Order: sequence, then C-alpha cells, then structure tokens
Amino acid sequence: MSKITFIGAGSTVFAKNVLGDCMATAALQGFELALYDIDLQRLKDSENMLNNLKSSSGSTCTIKAYSDRKEALRGAKYVINAIQVGGYDPCTITDFEIPKKYGLRQTIADTVGIGGIFRNLRTIPVMLDFAADICEVYPDALFLNYTNPMAVLTNVMSTYGGVKTVGLCHSVQQCIPGLFSHLGIGQEGVQAKIAGINHMAWLLEVTKDGKDLYPEIKRRAAEKQLEPHGDMVRYEMMLKFGYYITESSEHNAEYHPYFIKRNYPELIDRFQIPLDEYPRRCVEQISRWEQMREELVNNQELKHERSHEYASYILEAIETNVPFKIGGNVMNTGGLITNLPKEACVEVPCLVDSSGVTPTYVGDLPPQCAALNRTNINTQLLTIEAAMTRKKEHIYHAAMLDPHTVAELSMDDIVSMCDELIAAHGDWLPQYN
Repeated sequence: MSKITFIGAGSTVFAKNVLGDCMATAALQGFELALYDIDLQRLKDSENMLNNLKSSSGSTCTIKAYSDRKEALRGAKYVINAIQVGGYDPCTITDFEIPKKYGLRQTIADTVGIGGIFRNLRTIPVMLDFAADICEVYPDALFLNYTNPMAVLTNVMSTYGGVKTVGLCHSVQQCIPGLFSHLGIGQEGVQAKIAGINHMAWLLEVTKDGKDLYPEIKRRAAEKQLEPHGDMVRYEMMLKFGYYITESSEHNAEYHPYFIKRNYPELIDRFQIPLDEYPRRCVEQISRWEQMREELVNNQELKHERSHEYASYILEAIETNVPFKIGGNVMNTGGLITNLPKEACVEVPCLVDSSGVTPTYVGDLPPQCAALNRTNINTQLLTIEAAMTRKKEHIYHAAMLDPHTVAELSMDDIVSMCDELIAAHGDWLPQYN
C-alpha cells in the first residue's frame, strides 16, 4: 500500500482540504493517509473527521493516526508538512510584543522581518529532525512543505536535510483571480508567467490572445488608488516598480521599508495597513474553533469538493504521468533565475509528472524586481547561517539586513531586541553562542 503522511495533522481544516482532495482523486485511491501531530486531541479530531469523510465519499483510502513520528513516516512516498512551532501563545505573541516595545510594528511576521527570523529559528531544528527521520525510514520520499517561512524552510530541507522538497504556497494560484476580480477584468484565456521568491514573486507577463494586459491593469489600478481598498500596497509597488507581486498587501507592507514607518504614521491609513493582523486572526480562529469542531469532527455526513491546493494534483501527476504545472519553491540550482543567488530558494513554474517536480528556467528578472528580492534573500540566508552555526551574531546580521527592521531601528536597538527575543523564547530555541 502506498502512503501519504501528513505532519501537523491537528490542523483539522487544512487536513480536510489537502487529504480530502487526496480522497477525491482517483489515482490516490487505496493510499494510506498517515496522520501525525504532537497534540493528541487535535490528532484524534482529524482522524474522526477524515473517517467521516471517507465514509460519506466512498473513498478507498485508509486513515491511520500515529503517536510515533518515525512510524508515521516509515514507507511514506509523500510527506505533507503543515506544522507551526510555538503556536500563538507563547511564540507569536512574543514575536509581536517585544519588537513593539522598540517601536517596530508588524502585520503578519511569518516570512522575513524580525518575526519571520525567530519563527525560522524555532522551526528549523524541528524540520531537520523530520529530515533525519525521513532519510532513515524512507529517503526517496517527496516532502511537500506548506509551512512558513516558506523559502528558508524549503531551503534548509533541501540543502541541509537532504530531502527532496518542494514548497507550496497559495499566493501564485490566487494572484490572477484576485487581481482581475478586483479590477473587473475577465480571466478566461489569460496567460501568465510568475517567478521570484515566495511571497515576492512577480507577475512578469500577463497576456490574452497575444495582447499585453499590463497597460490596462495599471490604468485601472491607478484609478483604484484614489480611494481606500485592501490591496493598496501591492498596487503602489506595481505602479512604482512596474510589476504586480503575488502575495497580499498586508504581507508586503512589512517586506519593504516604504510603508510602516514611525515618522510617517499617515502611511498606515493611506495604504490601509492592518498592524498586528496575524495575532488578531489567531484569536479569531481560536474563538471559532469550538463552533467549527462539531461541524467538522463529528459530522457523519461531512462532504468535500476538491480544492485548488496543489498537493493532490502533484501526487496525481506523479502517479499517472499526466503533466501538471505548478508554481513551486525550489533551490535556484543551475541558475533558474539568473540574477538571484544560487544559494536562494526561488518560486518558479515547475512541471510535475512521473519524474517528479522539474523546475523551469526563467532567466533574468527585471533588475528592479531582482534587487527587491535580494533584500529579502539576504535576511533569509543569514537566518540559515545563524540556525546552522548557532552563532548569535548571525541573528543580529539577519535582522540588521531586513529592510523594514533596519529602516526603523538603530543597530544597537536591533541587537538589544534580538537578545530580548532570544531570552523570551527560552527552550523554544537551541543554545546560541
């Protein structure tokens, strides 16, 4: 029996989407869906939910929950990862509240910035433990990473973990539908090319019947900027730098030094920037969970329609050898994007078939786009250096090269803030020298 292992299966809603998709895919019938999570109650909830879904859908997949991670991974052809180390309390709170004391405000804090750095530092050791288990029990497994910070974790699993890894993010899939819907442009027949780094990939080309749609996109975007709306940061970046960015405005507000600034508080209102957005979402999700739990976990009539998540389509393409195109996060090996560092993890079009995930060559990005990507790559690579050497100085370096952090704080304040964050994380971090 073939096996798909889901690590972080206590994420019940996401497990329903991804593993529900697998149960709805003909090529994946008969697979074992192996569930693992350190929260045994949430693990049991997901097991019940998936068994109900199996019963109502008629799927021939089998559902099995594991308390032993290595056994969950043993023999797994595919491993899907959706963990969050440290959760909302204490770690997300720490990531936001300590920087706030220094006057550094954030929106999501899960990718780069000071919050992204520390989320990486507490997650990388856990991910490398996964990699060691995979290499021991089934080294040919394909690891599908959904966990943020996407670029760094995918890089570490590929480079230091020795595991075949592709990082998957919703932003590429949602880019055209979200943009065109907001601008009132029809999406049928549109062709697009997207590449860059995760959460800062660029809509490089967008055409219909051979016609470049960017002039009309920019005209409508400029009109939209005259009134407040929820995507003002990305529109501003497009109008100033020439290309639309895949990930949301609340994310991109903290990836650049232009929008969240103590000395220009009017920018927050002007660009509709939701400070402390991620903690707010966490509180809302926690409060909603008990209402959702009964509907998901104990609903014997539970239904599911296949979603647009990439995972089941990737597995289907490998199993059937019917090609499928994705936007995947992979190492820039061989210079897929020729004006970004070869050590970086990039987000590029990939072809999936029975050979696996094959990334495509992109070439040079527009120079201004590559330059903006490199500002984030600098912090990513130094965060990896810190995690792998356990040297505190590289944590400082990563923070001092983050565009938003360095635009707001002095070097002394950055060092003090990092020291306070290290102390506050306690056992969530390994020892740094």
